[in-house]
Amino acid sequence: MAGEPADHDSATGPIPRVPARETAGAPADRAAETANTANDTVDTERRPTLLEQMGGIPGIIASTVPVAVFVVANVLFALKPALIAAIAAGVLVALFRIVRRQPLQPAVSGLFGVAVCAFIAYRTGEARGFYLPGLLYSAALGVAFLISIVVRWPLAGVVWHAVNGHGQDWRRNPRMLKAYSWASALWALVFAARLVVQGWLYNADEETWLGIARLVMGYPLLGLAIVGTVVAVRRAERTPATS
Repeated sequence: MAGEPADHDSATGPIPRVPARETAGAPADRAAETANTANDTVDTERRPTLLEQMGGIPGIIASTVPVAVFVVANVLFALKPALIAAIAAGVLVALFRIVRRQPLQPAVSGLFGVAVCAFIAYRTGEARGFYLPGLLYSAALGVAFLISIVVRWPLAGVVWHAVNGHGQDWRRNPRMLKAYSWASALWALVFAARLVVQGWLYNADEETWLGIARLVMGYPLLGLAIVGTVVAVRRAERTPATS
């Protein structure tokens, strides 16, 4: 090149020099471009977690609003007004989420659940029929958590990592497996307590107290189980996985 000194080789003649900035900068630029492309691909392929698909914590709470409305309305009024109020609450929750362009899955699930409960209560003519699906649901979940411990797939860990979009490699760590087994036992105890107390009130035909127990043993016991799970998770995550 003109103006640039050249090295000489006896066989090939002059060899032009390449500026150092160009040779050093090109690999760095290509590496940066590759990294940016990889990041863009990860962001594009990222899937929403199960918790995000459920609308987060507000979505979970929204799915229980119709049930809470029925409990309160049945205590204050009669069966039919309570059924109408519960279904209306489910519809309003769905409309609210549509207006705010939020995920509809929690609202649809809550509306479907309250419709099933309302149908049973209407067909039986008893308000306690509204709580029968919940009792069966608690029994099924309690058994499922116990079985998961026996087969060494504790549901507390499976659900926790699924909700947060993580994998299931935690089972390779014996300490984590033990911690999640204890957490699953706590969840099984929560569902068993619901079944025993509310089942007794159901058989005694104590509709008012059954509704109150449904509210009292709802979020408070769930909160206790969640706290226990979080404690187990934090302890397990501080323990390195073993092969």
